Amino acid sequence: MELHDVWFILIAVLWTGYFFLEGFDFGVGILTKLLARNRPERRVLINTIGPVWDGNEVWLLTAGGATFAAFPEWYATLFSGFYLPFLLILVCLIVRGVAFEYRAKRPEQTWQRNWETAIFWTSLLPAFLWGVAFGNIVRGVKIDQRFEYVGTVGDLLNPYALLGGLVTLALFTFHGAVFTALKTVGDIRVRARKLARWVGLVAAVVALAFLLWTQADSGDGSSLVALIVAVVALVAALVANQLGREGWAFTLSGATIVAAVAMLFLSLFPNVMPSTLNGDWSLTVTNASSSPYTLKIMTWLAVIATPVVLLYQGWTYWVFRKRIGTQHIAVDAAAY
Repeated sequence: MELHDVWFILIAVLWTGYFFLEGFDFGVGILTKLLARNRPERRVLINTIGPVWDGNEVWLLTAGGATFAAFPEWYATLFSGFYLPFLLILVCLIVRGVAFEYRAKRPEQTWQRNWETAIFWTSLLPAFLWGVAFGNIVRGVKIDQRFEYVGTVGDLLNPYALLGGLVTLALFTFHGAVFTALKTVGDIRVRARKLARWVGLVAAVVALAFLLWTQADSGDGSSLVALIVAVVALVAALVANQLGREGWAFTLSGATIVAAVAMLFLSLFPNVMPSTLNGDWSLTVTNASSSPYTLKIMTWLAVIATPVVLLYQGWTYWVFRKRIGTQHIAVDAAAY
């Protein structure tokens, strides 16, 4: 196996980790409007992801940086062609971070309500847009012989990509609901399980349609295995949620996301960005990669740094592993 193949796999792992982790905190952000009935409950939801949301975004930064270093041609074409949707995602992530930090800075209800609304929308929009972006990456876009994107923003809003956006939105919301049930106590925990049941059914329908479409269009034997794993894991997550086995439900909803993202990358390989104009103009792991020396240096850095990051993030989740509920919100803090 060549180093450019190894780095394709590593980038796939980074994106998978990002969607697994950021997926549930996007979902929790969406639930601040769909599940929480009052200010203390919104505070509980925000507190479940408060210690970890920024650490989850490290995976995005690392995935982007690895793509830039390992596949500069892919990075250049992707970020120039998808400039507007990626800019919107970036703005959402910035505003979302500010909203988490500034919401409790002032006691006025209008101030807090505005920031809570910002958390909702800046969680919902990226959850949808990431699916649209990856749908276009797998389906292919208009790339010319110079490896430049020559399409328009409207070309990115095709039925396949929009369905992909609905899939990530539904899966992340389901993932967030089972995470909420796992991390909370009391009435909000019960309602999170009930909401997860209905969101999970919607996610199952749209995900099955999208994955079958992907398999029919560009899949092979390995992607079919990933599709089956994703479907089985999602059904099992729904069953576990119905039985009140919240740990299993969260693990299996995460496995669904992992298998679905793995299927997309398996369907994509050896391309990294197919051209719909001419197959010979597609970006591949070979023509889009950096030099072997660059990839070798990156591999050694990854071997050293990756265990440190994983240990630190695992420790963070362990420290903040306990459940919380409205009874843990101080009376004088309930307004915040």
